[in-house]
This record gives sequence, C-alpha cells and structure tokens, in this order.
Amino acid sequence: MSKNRFIIITLLVFLFTGTNAMISQNTNFKKLTENLIQPPYLKAGDTVAIVAPSGILKHRNEEIERAKRLLKQWNLNVVVGKHVFNQANHFAGTDQERCEDFQNALDNPNIKAIWCARGGYGTVRILDKLDYTKFLEQPKWIIGYSDITALHNQIHNLGVQSLHAMMCVSLPKDESEIEQTIATFKKAIFGETLSYTLQGSNYNQVGEVTAPIVGGNLTILHTMLGSKTSIDTSGKILFIEEIGEYKYHIDRMLQSLKRAGYFDYCKGVIVGDMSKLRKNTTLWGTSIEQLILDALADYDFPIAFNMPAGHEDDNRALILGRKATLKVEKTKSTLVFE
Repeated sequence: MSKNRFIIITLLVFLFTGTNAMISQNTNFKKLTENLIQPPYLKAGDTVAIVAPSGILKHRNEEIERAKRLLKQWNLNVVVGKHVFNQANHFAGTDQERCEDFQNALDNPNIKAIWCARGGYGTVRILDKLDYTKFLEQPKWIIGYSDITALHNQIHNLGVQSLHAMMCVSLPKDESEIEQTIATFKKAIFGETLSYTLQGSNYNQVGEVTAPIVGGNLTILHTMLGSKTSIDTSGKILFIEEIGEYKYHIDRMLQSLKRAGYFDYCKGVIVGDMSKLRKNTTLWGTSIEQLILDALADYDFPIAFNMPAGHEDDNRALILGRKATLKVEKTKSTLVFE
C-alpha cells in the first residue's frame, strides 16, 4: 500500500467514526431533552432553600421575610442561603459565595426546591462552577425568571424540568395585588394542573401544537448562543419575554437566533411581556407584535401573544420542559400543561 493511499484511508476512517460519534451524541442529547425528568412535587413539611445567584439584595430584607412567611403558610420549611445578603459590587456576594449557597442547596437531600430571591445579572458567572452530580441523583425544582433563564437552560440540557415563576422580591405587601401570580406558583410546585386562557390578538398566528415549553428571557437566550448552555428548540414551543430593550435590539436578537437555526424546527412561540421598551431617537415604525411577526415571517408555526409572564406583576408560572397543548386563535389562545 502506498503512503498516500494509507493516509487517505486513515482520514476516511477518522471522518467516518467521528461523524458517527457526533450523530450518536446529538441523538442522545435530543432524547435527553425530549423526555425530561420531573422533580417531585412539594408536600407539607418539605424544605425550600432561598438563594441569590444574581443581583444584590440591598434593602430587600422585608421581601425575603414575606417570602418565608408565604412558604410557611403553605406548611413548608425554609432555609435562607448563608450569603444571600452579602454585597460584592453588583452582586449578592462574590461568585464563590453565590456558588457556595447554590451548591449547598443542590447537594442537600432535605431541600426539595430552590427559590431564587431575584434576578438582575450574575447567574452565568456561576453556571460552570456548579457540580450537578447530586442534583441529578435527586432532582429538585429550580424556580425563578429573568436572569435565572441561564439556569433554566442549564437544567434543561441536563434533562430536568424547572419552573419559570415569581421570585422572592416579587412579593408586595398586599398579596392580593398579584393573586394569580402566587396562585399559579403554588399550583405548579404542589402538582396541580396548570391551564391558561390568553387574551386574543389580531397578531396571533393561528394553529395548534402539543410540545414541551422552553425559553425565558430573550436577552439570556441570545447570550447563550454558541455555548453548551444554549438550548435545542427542535420540536418545542419557545416562550420569550423581555424588559427595558429598544425594539431594534429585540429585532437584532431575534435575527441572531434565526440565523443560528433556533426557529427551523420549532413547533410554536409564546410571547410574554415586553415591558418598559425604550424609545430610540429613530423610531422603529411598527408595534412590537409586528416586529416579532416580521422576524418570524418564514415560519408557519402558531404564535400566541399576551401570555401574562415576565417582568410585570402578573407573572404566571410555566413549567419548562413539560409538554403542553397550545391552541392559538385570533379571539383567544389556550395553554394546557399535561
């Protein structure tokens, strides 16, 4: 055998086996994120840990006390992370301190759910410092929204469901102000059926689909692109929400996700709150709804607007990774979790 022929055969073998390994790895990953593990629902006497993986909790002691009282009203026990009220510039403690609290909550078998105190920014800085070994042996609910989307992505890719829901600092003095927010949070963690009827919209793209729901804050989903924490939206319904952005920046993020293939095999989109949009000196020229429709004009999957979830007071719970049936009409949409 000539030297050149040997080299060619060696390269072909390498490419063939490498491709097969990649196909096998992708297939296994897809299976992992199609049938996610459901953490056990909570019951009276269970313990919830309150931690702060992101922004600083300056002058937020009262909100944490309200959160503790709420959980105790539901006959749950509460532990608060050792470093929750620490301050390290922008963050609720150093990366190591925030990681320590979260790791302790992940590893402690007596803790059945981890409730994030607030979002802001900082979760991404501890994602790769955490060890999920004991969590995967004994999955538990991870609860939060906004910056906690980074954790939701990570947990999703590990094959476990999580809960996009209110956080501790969401609680006002008068709980009746967010009655539905609290009620759906409670239903979700105790295993009651979640179903929603959404206000209709002429912007709705009609259709019906049953698939797992993934997603969260648009900025976080965008910043996860290209990393191992980016989620595969194939065969899934994508939920998005945002706060404090210019319309052109929302379009930029949607275009980036589109170019990365995010929507190619997506089954549907649910649009939550687009809150406190900023005004640029050069006006965008259309509504935020039309902006989203224009960005997704190449796809015929159902698109539902007016999901009350995100950065408004009315922030209904969504079980990420759980299958749900989304039926979208112009007059209304319904979302029913299995």
